[in-house]
Amino acid sequence: MAGRWRGGGGGGEVVGSIYSVLALVLILVACVELGDAATAVDVYRLIQYDLSGAPYGSRLAGLNHHAGAAPFAPGADLSRTVVILPVRELNLTFLQEYITSKQPLGGLLLLLPQDIRHKSAGGNKSRNVGLLRSLLSELEQLLIHVNLPYPVYFAYEDDKINAVLADVRRGDATGQPATATTGGYKLVVSTPEPRKASSPTITNIQGWLPGLVGDGTTQLPTIAVVASYDTFGAAPALSVGSDSNGSGVVALLEIARLFSRLYSSPKTRGRYNLLFGLTSGGPYNYNGTMKWLRSFDQRLRESIEYAVCLNSVGSWNNELWLHVSKPPENVYIKQVYESFSEVANELGVTVGIKHKKINISNPRVAWEHEQFSRVRVTAVTLSELSVAPELLQSTGGLYDTRHIVDETAIHRSIKLVAESLARHIYGCEGKNIQIFADNSSLAVNPSYVKSWLDLLSRTPRVAPFLSKNDPIISALKKELSDHTDEVHLQHESIDGMFSFYDSTQATLNIYQVASVTFDLLLLLALGSYLILLFSFLVITTRGLDDLINMFRRPPSRKAKAA
Repeated sequence: MAGRWRGGGGGGEVVGSIYSVLALVLILVACVELGDAATAVDVYRLIQYDLSGAPYGSRLAGLNHHAGAAPFAPGADLSRTVVILPVRELNLTFLQEYITSKQPLGGLLLLLPQDIRHKSAGGNKSRNVGLLRSLLSELEQLLIHVNLPYPVYFAYEDDKINAVLADVRRGDATGQPATATTGGYKLVVSTPEPRKASSPTITNIQGWLPGLVGDGTTQLPTIAVVASYDTFGAAPALSVGSDSNGSGVVALLEIARLFSRLYSSPKTRGRYNLLFGLTSGGPYNYNGTMKWLRSFDQRLRESIEYAVCLNSVGSWNNELWLHVSKPPENVYIKQVYESFSEVANELGVTVGIKHKKINISNPRVAWEHEQFSRVRVTAVTLSELSVAPELLQSTGGLYDTRHIVDETAIHRSIKLVAESLARHIYGCEGKNIQIFADNSSLAVNPSYVKSWLDLLSRTPRVAPFLSKNDPIISALKKELSDHTDEVHLQHESIDGMFSFYDSTQATLNIYQVASVTFDLLLLLALGSYLILLFSFLVITTRGLDDLINMFRRPPSRKAKAA
């Protein structure tokens, strides 16, 4: 009898354990959506900023919705759908109309083609690349000038994400788009909501090559060579600006290196000071240049004979442009233009001139030289661009990557500027003397140009997201220190009309989720298994009679009383 009682106690423990396991499984099945992680992808968020208090860009960062792919049925509810759009297939008009109509959207994932990372061959491929460049430029301008109340991310196409997109399209083609009921793919970005960047700074870097002071000379004239090094684009984490203005920065560094060799000996040092400035805040009306010029004392400012600003000089064929604020008839402008034209003719290229008056009352500054003109310093901008860009345009966007830059174009730009300056400094105009001749000790160094272009082309340089001690700022300072004297940094705050938000890069997790039908079938299978397991354990420990008795209706109170 005692043995039977002990066995019953063991059976009670078994029953308790089974009930606990069953309850746990039911809770897990009810609370967790079963799925398999398909892949993880690096994604880059559309910039979020405020301009004079008005919000622009993507205002959210977190993402947790099912994936969908165009085309969609008219009137489809996409408020809980992340739309995947390959840029190469993008209908820009459709996207513009959807954004303008302010229809709800769970999120937007734009797939960038790998082509923009690599150089392309000629023929039809070059034409396709030209169309893609135009499309990306229009897309970027659309996205950065609207307020989007949902997450927008960019990612590069690859085999993993292309396979996911193909599966999503197959599901949509069957008339069963991904939902909690039908299953499919879920896109998840787990990141805190963006926070406003506190006191973003811009950093100017200045180097100096002093000229040779002669007897009785009180102060030498100065020539300034300037380039803005920071960028702005739809995706800050992708805004490397290889051409705009990485090419100008590379050209300035090489020009500094070449003249440092000339100025290293008193015998070849010119009677001009050379001032080199790598400025920040270029996309924001050259805000850093303005503050840099304001830091000059009056004596230095008055000593500047003229300044040459370098902007986008790495993607041109046979023509560059000198942009000026003073009339071309101005004696100093005419002198600079004639000097550049002379060297350009020897190189087999042309330099045109574009005159655009500045409006002091208008805060918009289209070219860097205009900031010099506002403080009455003669200056020009040398650029492949023939027309002044609009605000936040041509500042190092999505398409401005290493593949569009032609190193030969940069070499010719360097040769043009360096030779023109040297002939003016040494009084060699009209003498057809090549100071920086090819294959000489003063020739342009292709390896130096390539190494710096490669570095800048893999380094995003959006000023609000660069710290004062950012590696790229330290690298530029060190390089300028190797070739010039009295190098120092100037840290300033960005103009208060701009505010920026963080969360520029994240990891997108893509999960292949099961449908509710599958969950129910799985739950049924688990329940059946547990019932069988429970029955087996009861039979083996307590006997079949006890199992049958568990499912019998207990006797009523009247029956017990009888």
